[in-house]
Amino acid sequence: MNPTTEITPPGGYYNQNGAAVLPQQVVAIAIGRNEGERLMRCLRSLLPQVDRVIYVDSGSTDGSALRAAELGAEVVQLDMATPFTAARARNAGAARAPDAAFLQFVDGDCEVETGWIAHGLAALLAEPRLGVVAGRRRELHPEASIYNRICDVEWNTPIGPARAVGGDMLARGAAIREVGGFDPGLIAGEEPEMCLRLARAGWGIRRLDAPMTIHDAAMTRHAQWARRARRSGHAFAEVSWRHRAGPEGFWKRETRRPLFWGVALPLIILACALLTPWAWLLLMAYPLQIARMALRDPLPRDRWTRAAYTLLAKFPEARGVIEFHLRRLVGRRSGLIEYK
Repeated sequence: MNPTTEITPPGGYYNQNGAAVLPQQVVAIAIGRNEGERLMRCLRSLLPQVDRVIYVDSGSTDGSALRAAELGAEVVQLDMATPFTAARARNAGAARAPDAAFLQFVDGDCEVETGWIAHGLAALLAEPRLGVVAGRRRELHPEASIYNRICDVEWNTPIGPARAVGGDMLARGAAIREVGGFDPGLIAGEEPEMCLRLARAGWGIRRLDAPMTIHDAAMTRHAQWARRARRSGHAFAEVSWRHRAGPEGFWKRETRRPLFWGVALPLIILACALLTPWAWLLLMAYPLQIARMALRDPLPRDRWTRAAYTLLAKFPEARGVIEFHLRRLVGRRSGLIEYK
């Protein structure tokens, strides 16, 4: 057994120097709104792995807060007079554990895999400058729709040093507090944005080769998928704009791609079509790009469908980019873009 993960009968974790890290130092923070049974599964998966679970509720009307308290979670209910964001909810949970050595953040539609927290904790104990670790997130029902299967592949990111992680992460409390936590003004993309600030402060971010969470996307309709893509475009635009002066060029390419495929190229084709009917041949750029992505995809199942949806997503993503900048120019704050 790895010496950093030895678990003794009292339930403590020990680092290489023999210093105990008590379960109370690992605080789990789950966030959600109207997640129903998904939240119950989330909390039940956490309670055996840590001694303290904080659930931050954002105006649920389905009894989530009461049911969470009955299970044994400490409930924080956000004042909905202030606009809700996932970042604000995570910060509220962290504020209830100001001295926690380690924080396990998880979205309320996810279950935490058995043994994940011990595995992630071992990695954090082994490297003092490692600030955040995440493992493999997988979909609960990939067979239910192509949209769920797309998510399942999307979660399967490379193992090793990472530029960013998502909403499920085990983090060093000191690192989160040093950078001021999540930006509560972001309606999406708050996790990569915080990871950018962590990296600038010298903290490491790593994806571990271990199962971490089971996500329930519950995406069965095209409209849900399109709203999710639109939210991604908004996040790309807002985070890249906020850090536009940084040397990393963070999310600049992700912002430009939807504008090219979803706006610029269609306008170029239409403009050229006024001069010559041969301009419609430029539409071949779309199937050629789909073929290019599909042939480069190492996973054979659904590769052509995934490639088509990846390109098709550039249109709602472009809408999200444009919406952000239009609201920015008129001084209006964007509201949440939810897909379920």
